[in-house]
Amino acid sequence: MLDTEVAVVGAGAAGLSLAHRLCAPGPGGRPPGGGVVLIEAPAGPLRPPERTWCFWEEPGGDWDDLLVRSWDRLRVRAPDGGCVTVSPGPLHYKMLRSDTFERAVRARLGPAATCVEATVRAVRDRPAGAEVLGVTPDGRRLRVRARWVFDSRLPLRPPPARTALLQHFRGWFVHTEGPVFDPSTAELMDFRVPQPRRGLAFGYVLPLAADRALVEYTEFSPAPLHRTGYDRLLRQYTDHVLGLGRFGVTGTEQGVIPMTDGRHRRRTGRSVFRIGAAGGATRPSTGYTFAGVQRQTRAVAAALREGRVPVPPAAHPARARAMDAVVLRALDTGRVDGPSFFTGLFRTVPTERLLRFLDGDTRLLEDLGIGLRTPVLPMLRTAAELPALPRRPVRAPRREGNRP
Repeated sequence: MLDTEVAVVGAGAAGLSLAHRLCAPGPGGRPPGGGVVLIEAPAGPLRPPERTWCFWEEPGGDWDDLLVRSWDRLRVRAPDGGCVTVSPGPLHYKMLRSDTFERAVRARLGPAATCVEATVRAVRDRPAGAEVLGVTPDGRRLRVRARWVFDSRLPLRPPPARTALLQHFRGWFVHTEGPVFDPSTAELMDFRVPQPRRGLAFGYVLPLAADRALVEYTEFSPAPLHRTGYDRLLRQYTDHVLGLGRFGVTGTEQGVIPMTDGRHRRRTGRSVFRIGAAGGATRPSTGYTFAGVQRQTRAVAAALREGRVPVPPAAHPARARAMDAVVLRALDTGRVDGPSFFTGLFRTVPTERLLRFLDGDTRLLEDLGIGLRTPVLPMLRTAAELPALPRRPVRAPRREGNRP
């Protein structure tokens, strides 16, 4: 049995970020007095595979020393090959690998946190706090008593929603025989791929060097594909669209992210909270999660240091979530053509403003200006029908992941 001030369940982006912020010297010069226990799933199906996180922010961020690469130019390609190349300055598009992040955060935690491996069976309130019950890899029972518990595991049942799409993807890390990539520019959305009946699909290229890149096929649609389906579409994209020639695949990644307008509960008990994707940190209309995790965990750490009840804040403002609900419904019904919608936004909206909008960091007048650059009548029709639509149960996807 362990007693602590804070227990963090899960050692992904959210759990590690929160543990790091709680253990790093802050304004008070010390972490929370009772310590931090970080509980990680044992190696196996409950532990997520290595993956890529991407986000945009100005240079000088907390994790800049860990980045694989960053870009100050982005490109979006229409289905007909029309190209929109933009500079999001002062923002940069940053790429971070989960294994690098995990090693660095664990080293920074040092003795300030106690890290244990266990399969968590229950998290529940108790007098003056909460407790986590689990089983260690060698079969021993684990009990952690804490004043506060932060759970980053996705719930078995996602919240009911009016619209439920999945962002699902598979990527290859490729090494070509010659220089074929432009390392200065990240290919954010390339719509020169076959489009599904519902939703949209695009290629995604993060060049690491002239002969190396992460190349992905991504869909927003109701159901994921079989691995062979992704590989067939990736091969078509690399051979017939990108024209890479001969190349080797040095690594792969694959994931599924729910894109819904469900309402995530961030407090599940007097002393129990959800963080990360489980606490609504994923932006429903894009699937990006890492930036929302940082905002949420930064606020929780500040509340603990100041002696306030550490309820995780919504990672995105209410107005942004309402607009996401409209976009998701419009895409799902086919009222809005996905490739034209996203290509048009990047073509007509200043990039720095658009990225701030996608991060929920714009003012009302800016949001209205961006809204006028979308298909207005289909969006208004969708917004009008949403209040009458029931929220229905959503099935959990087979595998969760954090979108690159």
